Amino acid sequence: MMKAPLPALLTLTALAALTACTVGPDYKGPPGVASDAATRGTFIRANDAALIPAPGVARWWEGLNDPILTGLVDDALARSPSIDIAQARIRQARASLTQQQASQLPSASANATFLHAQLPGVDVGSSGDTSGTGASAGSNSSTAIDFYNLGLNASWEPDLFGGIRRSVEQSRAQVGQRFADLADAQVSLSAQVAQAYVNLRDTQARARLNAQSTALQRRALDLTRQRYAAGTASALDIERLQNQLETTDAQNIPLAAQIDEYRGQIAVLTGREPGALDATLSTVVPVPLPPARVAIGDPATLIAHRPDVRSAERALAANTAAVGVNRAKQLPGLKFMGILGLGGTNPDDVFDFNKLTTLITPSISWSFLDFGRNHAAVRQSEAQRDEAEAQYRQTVLQALQDAETSLSRFGNLRLQLAGLGRAEASASRSVMLNDQRVGAGTSSIIDQLDIQRQQLAAGIAVAQGKSALTNSYIAVQKSLGLGWTAPSNLPLR
Repeated sequence: MMKAPLPALLTLTALAALTACTVGPDYKGPPGVASDAATRGTFIRANDAALIPAPGVARWWEGLNDPILTGLVDDALARSPSIDIAQARIRQARASLTQQQASQLPSASANATFLHAQLPGVDVGSSGDTSGTGASAGSNSSTAIDFYNLGLNASWEPDLFGGIRRSVEQSRAQVGQRFADLADAQVSLSAQVAQAYVNLRDTQARARLNAQSTALQRRALDLTRQRYAAGTASALDIERLQNQLETTDAQNIPLAAQIDEYRGQIAVLTGREPGALDATLSTVVPVPLPPARVAIGDPATLIAHRPDVRSAERALAANTAAVGVNRAKQLPGLKFMGILGLGGTNPDDVFDFNKLTTLITPSISWSFLDFGRNHAAVRQSEAQRDEAEAQYRQTVLQALQDAETSLSRFGNLRLQLAGLGRAEASASRSVMLNDQRVGAGTSSIIDQLDIQRQQLAAGIAVAQGKSALTNSYIAVQKSLGLGWTAPSNLPLR
């Protein structure tokens, strides 16, 4: 039986604890980017009176006051495969973190061994048969030997230079990155559902107005044919109106295809098969309009809140920790191994503590002659950290650009919609005035139908302007990084 060198073990353990350190750079947070924007406290392009610097609303789609849209967005956030994918990646990252944390602790395993050996030509002398198999003394015949053993194996590698601690730090940052990716998926999904819904309602409205315009043009064509038969209109008048009618009819065909496309897109975004929402979305309702006041926050809030920026920051933290992981591989490693066993040539020996075998051994490893492999790995991880820092700066600048562009577009589209509204009002007044002339006999019904067609054209332009404004409002919310729910309020399936 071998006794464990306990004093030596304690000495080495104390030495390991005293000399432990953590190599590699400590993460001190992301670099300062766009400090002027953060200090200024306002967006440069937020010049419209509807934009206010109050904190943004997470569930911004509720501001459109459309219950159908609200239900669709909520369904998408609960059922979409894209959200399930992001949540599964969080679970993967958490499992990896647990593995890295467990690497800091000792490991142990149990084993049971039975060995049967048939040894040829063994001379056991006069002491008799050691195997209990009945072999005669002094014989040169083969001898069978049985061996029974129960044992425990344990190992522990002290984290002398912090390589494992850096691995834990890296994994923890990657968990945070995956949570930010989940939030980014929620932001993108809510915007996609809202945009598809607005495009559907816009297309349905234009199809209805186009159908009304077609009916007016067909009536004008019929009246012109009657006048032609009476000799008061020319063939050119008929061809002109026929051309207008055919053009309008041709515009109706792609609108029907677009309606099917948007309904299928919404169904898939909400985790359903294409066509599953056709009945629900068949009723034509107006395009929802943005609220009169839109809260947009400020640039500093955007940088801190937008999920893709937070994801880039966590990626920088993970890559910073990876430098320490690779630097630790350049340095010596200490490992303790222990074996505890009971056994012998008889089954009862595994219960005999007088036949206890112990072995404790420390070992040091150091791949100092690797022809630069570890050094190259460190240089690579440092370059990856520099890339992650540059990626973070680029993400912040791109986020600010997205916000400024969407805010500018929103303000200008509000002005455009106001102008289109005035044009529609003017067209309506023209219809009313010409109707008086028709009653007085100074204008024809054909002229009145043409003016009504122009009024419908103005209405179509207004419908498109409303759709563009609402889509711009959606783009503002997406650029601000709104639309995600805190992880604690969203259980991971």
